[in-house]
Amino acid sequence: MLKKILIANRGEIAVRIARACRELGVRSVAVYSDADRASLHVRVADEAYAVGPAPSRESYLRIDKLMDAARRAGCDALHPGYGFLAENPELPRACAANGIAFIGPSPEAMELLGSKTAARQLAARAGVPMVPGVQDPIENLQDAERIARELGYPVLLKAVAGGGGKGMRLVNAAGEMPAAWRDASSEALNAFGDGRVYLERYLDRPRHIEIQILADHHGNTVYLGERECSVQRRHQKVIEESPSPFMTPELRRSMGEAAVRLAREARYTNAGTVEFLVDADRNFYFLEVNTRLQVEHPVTEMVTGLDLVKLQIRIAGGESLPFAQENIVLRGHAIECRLYAEDPVNNFFPSPGTIVSYRAPSGPGIRLDDGVYPGFTVPTEYDPMLGKLIAAGQDRAEAVARLERALEEFSITGIKTNAQLFVRILRDPEFVRGELFTRWLDERLPQLIAGGYTTEEGAAEDAAILAGMLHHFSAARADHANGADGQTQSAWKRDARREQLDRSPQPRR
Repeated sequence: MLKKILIANRGEIAVRIARACRELGVRSVAVYSDADRASLHVRVADEAYAVGPAPSRESYLRIDKLMDAARRAGCDALHPGYGFLAENPELPRACAANGIAFIGPSPEAMELLGSKTAARQLAARAGVPMVPGVQDPIENLQDAERIARELGYPVLLKAVAGGGGKGMRLVNAAGEMPAAWRDASSEALNAFGDGRVYLERYLDRPRHIEIQILADHHGNTVYLGERECSVQRRHQKVIEESPSPFMTPELRRSMGEAAVRLAREARYTNAGTVEFLVDADRNFYFLEVNTRLQVEHPVTEMVTGLDLVKLQIRIAGGESLPFAQENIVLRGHAIECRLYAEDPVNNFFPSPGTIVSYRAPSGPGIRLDDGVYPGFTVPTEYDPMLGKLIAAGQDRAEAVARLERALEEFSITGIKTNAQLFVRILRDPEFVRGELFTRWLDERLPQLIAGGYTTEEGAAEDAAILAGMLHHFSAARADHANGADGQTQSAWKRDARREQLDRSPQPRR
């Protein structure tokens, strides 16, 4: 077993990894920028080291600073989480050069699957179905126009090194190609430093369904069911669930076996996700591979009973998978929503600031993976995700009902969030029926946010803000009455106040 792990990330995923380390008896080491000195992940880790100023390019994206922190802390492993450097092959190479185990795939597998065109070529060799298109980068606009004519419009231009919808353009007709080519190439270059694009046929109203895989260093590779990720806003996932309401046992087996073939062809190890598009006739097509832990991994954990982060750590430590494919059974249903500090009514504008009050939901089947607390200031420098709220039930209806109930219990003041938007999504008749596709939310969003929040929602938010203000006002009066006027506090009040201060988040040095 590994002894000490540097967590090369921040926020809720760093908290999640630190908790897994604690349960395994492994020491965890956090890193933090100047903006994150008082962050929750710094508080829950066993040790913490500063790595630079707030901008991520000067802190979390500096491999040299991460390696220095790992050496100073005496770490024998590094977990990248997701985002930042999680899919940069230079990080596992630096780890190898410093005698540190990387909790993820090899840099060679990462490079092979990180390129969309190389991954498509690999999928072709593995016999995995693909959307009709080209497997190599397109050299120029004229070639793009010729290939599009041969495939038939509409088509998609996609960045070779892309992700998250960047460098992607839908082209409905030949006249749109020149502008789409220019915009896709420019956006890809700015986002990824690589302006190359490729082209594939556009699928009308597909579902986005992904397969979770695990592979050890002893030749064992399994799939852990699927996740339905079709509820997206501008190609960014918003709600994920497992199993998919569209799935059949036969389709799950076919997609899972295809994902395993692809992983073995790439000599992949550790956790990864193979993503597919699925049409209305349940034909599936390879999309891409995410060579890391996914944001939505908790829904898989809830239906399989497995801890993916612990398994990642054990695999990186050289252990074999403790189960075979036939031992994996999906039980019940789980659904997750991503909670962001943003204002859906104001075009999802980020809402950084200080959290005045915070009430986390609980109860049967509820899990909250978060990285914030009352008094924490949500910084402007990073992604505004606060955490993920997950609900599990015996079936989809119960899981959805529990998530809706948990969202209504959830309360946060001082910043705006997208929590109430999720309540509306969960109540939408098409969502309830599971009639989803990748552009469903983009098309439904105007109706879902029309008129802002309802009177009931606004009243609840106003009441929460008022409660937070009254709480702080009462605390200030109590401080004044119990010490500011020079009178001696009673012992029990003094001890209670000291305990409250001890529990409050303090900067790690």
